[in-house]
Amino acid sequence: MERWSMVALVLMVSFIVRWAVSLNPYSGAGKPPMYGDYEAQRHWQEITFNLPIDEWYFNTSNNDLEYWGLDYPPFTAYHSLLCAYVAEFIDPEWIALFTSQGYESPKHKLFMRATVVVADIIIYVPAILYYMHLCEGPWATKVSFLLCALLYPGLILIDHGHFQYNCISLGLTLWG
Repeated sequence: MERWSMVALVLMVSFIVRWAVSLNPYSGAGKPPMYGDYEAQRHWQEITFNLPIDEWYFNTSNNDLEYWGLDYPPFTAYHSLLCAYVAEFIDPEWIALFTSQGYESPKHKLFMRATVVVADIIIYVPAILYYMHLCEGPWATKVSFLLCALLYPGLILIDHGHFQYNCISLGLTLWG
């Protein structure tokens, strides 16, 4: 098999595995009052879209920090804001202040899953491919690295199973 065909095959398999993981249930699904990681990420989009920046990290009448308060660094908050702009364009109910708390729908879950895949495609996968290109050694070693990096269960289960975006920080670290 040609070298780049092997890379394409690894990429295809890694995205099939990611999507297969995303088809499974997640912690907190349908369980009030907190609803799990899905609701945390959705709520952070709600907060960053609807509140001024100076209220994102503080307890106010519009931002109850006990209900999935934004507790990640500002770069993560800006990522939530970017996702919120896309969400608002598709369906404003997804991020409506107060009324969207606990919101769950198949369409929105698909959107949230897709944002993780897009983050993988834009940041993590190109960083892995570039790093693979820079590494010395035989082609088989490089492909082995690619397999390990793209099929690492911890990253796939956390990001694609629980609506997280660790692929962004890992990709940016590799780019650095």
